[in-house]
Amino acid sequence: MASLPIIAGFAGKSSHGGGPALTDNVRGLLFVTGYEVLFFAVIFGLAWLFSRATRDDLLLRWRPGYWVLPLGALYSVAIRLAVGVIALIVASIFMVITRPSMASVQNFAQANRPKVEALVDFNALSHNPIYFWLTLALVSPVVGGLREELWRSSFLAGLRSIWPRTFASERGGYFGAGVAALFFGLGHYPQGWLAVGMITIVGFLLGVIMTVHRSIWPAAVAHGLFDATSVAMLPFALHQLK
Repeated sequence: MASLPIIAGFAGKSSHGGGPALTDNVRGLLFVTGYEVLFFAVIFGLAWLFSRATRDDLLLRWRPGYWVLPLGALYSVAIRLAVGVIALIVASIFMVITRPSMASVQNFAQANRPKVEALVDFNALSHNPIYFWLTLALVSPVVGGLREELWRSSFLAGLRSIWPRTFASERGGYFGAGVAALFFGLGHYPQGWLAVGMITIVGFLLGVIMTVHRSIWPAAVAHGLFDATSVAMLPFALHQLK
């Protein structure tokens, strides 16, 4: 389970001959979504079969009740703001220390920008409404939100089981969230190192949410909404760049 994001990230990159992991058409999008869900279900099922993890081990209880959805929405906004603030602070420190020229900054940003095109097809998002809405309403909440938060809860359960003295406490849960975030971020390496850094931060914050509420559901909602809004903004961002 620990290596699953890394395997999935590199396998998705290599299996499409350099094209986007979610392909560029509706049929391919549905196929990839079904494959990803099925592949994860098999690995998750085998892991559960050998571990016999309980519902509480996997943080599957619906907490905190009817607050799950509104909290998830608020957390999604908070995560986006936190990533933006952290990125601004890091960029400011880098600029003060190195004092690069504007041309070198532009070259660095262009060379290291998150390669979102490795994941999704921009043209299909802009011109195929079915592809666009399936990415928002199916891929983001199911493949992005639910599947990846089930992986995170499984990862944390494994850490608590193998090293209970280190990871079983609430403080240990935050430490475990950091470890899980590193694996989660590295799984996005095909999108570039800046994407790895940003997604590691996002993964850590989602792990913190999960630890605080002792439930995957607020984190799953936040994750799904974060991915969906990110995808929804891509066509607008591309239009502004033209």
